[in-house]
Formats: sequence, structure tokens, C-alpha cells
Amino acid sequence: MKRLFVYASLLVVAAALSAQPAPPPAAPKPPPKSPPSVASLTIGGKAITINYSSPSVNGRAGHIFTKDGLISHNPHYPVWRAGANAATSLHTEADLVIGGLTVPSGDYTLFVDISDPDNWVLIISKLTGEWGLGYDPAKDLGRVKMTMSKPASLVENLAYSLTVPSENTVNLTLSWENYSASVTMMVH
Repeated sequence: MKRLFVYASLLVVAAALSAQPAPPPAAPKPPPKSPPSVASLTIGGKAITINYSSPSVNGRAGHIFTKDGLISHNPHYPVWRAGANAATSLHTEADLVIGGLTVPSGDYTLFVDISDPDNWVLIISKLTGEWGLGYDPAKDLGRVKMTMSKPASLVENLAYSLTVPSENTVNLTLSWENYSASVTMMVH
């Protein structure tokens, strides 16, 4: 009889516990302010990939690239990480010549010197895997002047693009806010 009472009690407790409402689901994480993005293409059977984080203008048009703007607060200003969060990376399976600079196949970090907001200079660094604010000029492979243009309209989210205008040629373009900067890469 005692066992029957114990079993019945356990059955009542189990039923009561199973009737409890499930805890509410965890709130979904908001999307990152500067989501990760990729620009990639394959030319001549070899991949070229740029991994970056894409910040938005978010109402700061005209206050990003000025001497007292958003980027001016970075510790290596006027060298900019050319994206957000982790450093922007370039992976190439092909040997490249970027604006006259020989870039062997491999992995690199991209920075941009914006000391003159109307004449950007692309910096290819041999140092990889660092946070975006970890620029070390001693690790530069080299620097290349970029061709500047003004986009047709405000570019809300920073974007890299890779296009193929002709055989063995790739145009790398970085656009954000009211700026667009490009450089030609020859694929070998």
C-alpha cells in the first residue's frame, strides 16, 4: 500500500511538472551593426576573395571621412581599416599586379590611407589575422594610388566589388558614403 501511495505521488508530481508552461524562447540576437560580407570571383581558374565587415552610414553622411569625422577617431588615422571590426582581408590564388605593385598569391590585409579624402591610397599589408585597428606600417607589402569617383547616390553600406572588364584584368572597387575608389589588378 505504501508503494502504491509513493507511485501515485510520483505520478501526480510528474503530471504537475509537465503542465508547467515552457520558458519563453530567448530573444533573437539583433543583426550585427556591421555585418560580414564577401566580394569574390574566379578568373583563369583562380579565386580572388575579399572578406570585410560592412558598416552603414546611418545618418552620418558628410561626417565619416572628414578630419574630425567618424574614422578620425581610429588610432592609426589617416590609415583606415577599410571596413569595420576585423581587418579586411584579401586572399588570392593568383599572382597579381595591383596598380604596378606585384602581389604574390596568398593572404593579405587591406587598409586605405585617406589623408587626402579625394585621393585614397590602397595599402596591402603582409600581416594577417589581426583586428582592424592593428595596422603596422613595417608590414606593408606596398601602396597603390586609387582612382576616385563619386557614386550616383549615397552608398549606405560599405561595399567592395570585383569586376572583370577584360581578360586577366580585375577592377577592385570600394564604395561608401559619397566616395568610390578603384584600382586595377592584372592576374598572372
